[in-house]
Amino acid sequence: MSSSFQAPKGVSEYVPPRADLFFAIREAFAEQARLAGYGYLELAVFEDTNLFRRGVGESTDVVSKEMYTFEDRGGRSLTLRPEFTAGVLRSVLENNLHKQGALPVKVWTSGPAFRAERPQQGRYRQFYQLDLEAIGSEDPHVDAETIAVAVNWYRSLGLTQVRLLLNSLGCKECRPAYRALLQDFLRRLDLDEATRARIEINPLRVLDDKRPQVRAQRADAPLMADHLCPACKSHHDRVRGLLAGLDIAWEDTPTLVRGLDYYTRTTYEFDHPLLGAQSGIGGGGRYDGLSESIGGPPLPGIGFGLGLDRTILAMEAEGAAFPTRPRCEAFGVALGEAAEHRMFTLVDELRRAGIAADMAFGGKRLKGAMKDADRSGARYAVILGERDIADGVAQVKDLAEGEQDAVPLADITTTLKERLSK
Repeated sequence: MSSSFQAPKGVSEYVPPRADLFFAIREAFAEQARLAGYGYLELAVFEDTNLFRRGVGESTDVVSKEMYTFEDRGGRSLTLRPEFTAGVLRSVLENNLHKQGALPVKVWTSGPAFRAERPQQGRYRQFYQLDLEAIGSEDPHVDAETIAVAVNWYRSLGLTQVRLLLNSLGCKECRPAYRALLQDFLRRLDLDEATRARIEINPLRVLDDKRPQVRAQRADAPLMADHLCPACKSHHDRVRGLLAGLDIAWEDTPTLVRGLDYYTRTTYEFDHPLLGAQSGIGGGGRYDGLSESIGGPPLPGIGFGLGLDRTILAMEAEGAAFPTRPRCEAFGVALGEAAEHRMFTLVDELRRAGIAADMAFGGKRLKGAMKDADRSGARYAVILGERDIADGVAQVKDLAEGEQDAVPLADITTTLKERLSK
């Protein structure tokens, strides 16, 4: 009989064996981040609501429609994080990481995020992200580095169809004039009241509207790429040149604005064509004014969030095979009470030697224990009976080939390490 309880609607959960892939690709990202000098940061899952209101932006769908906000027992308004960047920057400032060494501060983190959206394939209310941030530098090399870390990770997973979409959103010097120009264009269109209100608050968000009737009308809208100031144009050209030098292909996408208010200059998204409507599997960009908006000092930054859920969907769509570490390499089968005690210590010896090991519990007979061994996925079964103990040996069986031989108990660990390495 199963429980009468179920996971809440829209929660992304992983159970073995799919969870093994989830863990393995997260570890693969950790390695890419480590190689690039990024340290791990563990964050709070909820924050002061005003952090997101001021940092992400009141006009965004995230803040206005999608946040899980609640009042705690002390009357404080708290919100489950809908994204990571604002929380990462808050933590960096609170812990003075920007004062402790050379800039940029380079950190990464991961975990669940929460948005009250309509659940569908690739869009969840609880979803998982990998987040990487470089805070304290305007150098275009840093922009290109963040992109390269993500691209190297996708390549390591065997993904071949990921597209990099790239744009620049300008800065506080050139964006105001463009903003006014865009507003003037959009006000002349036949749009609904909600979209008209958005024009006055954040007109760039209208460029991100996916509705066909809006997309058709905005086809001739002025583009930020044509109105960049010399500094922003130079910065964008340098980023593209650096990507070309790293053999990273991109698609110039002048309508790319992404969904958060804090983006400036470099803005990018990773897209996978096999995922249909939810094709964005990650993205990021520069947020040079975010620190000031949450009460910090002027501190430029750039980073990204990559969706673990959608990355797994992309891997499954491509049929990308990524190796996962076996949960069991050697499985102990003990026949009799004395053998169980000896097997228990032997399994611990194997684990301490770095071999994933398990054993049959509950005093099972040989047939049932061997079924457990097959189900475990182990390459070898180690069988131990009363007579084997007397002879100082155990029977090591290759579960794929069916071959079995007696190995001295003292040599089990070294023998298995040798055979598993082949």
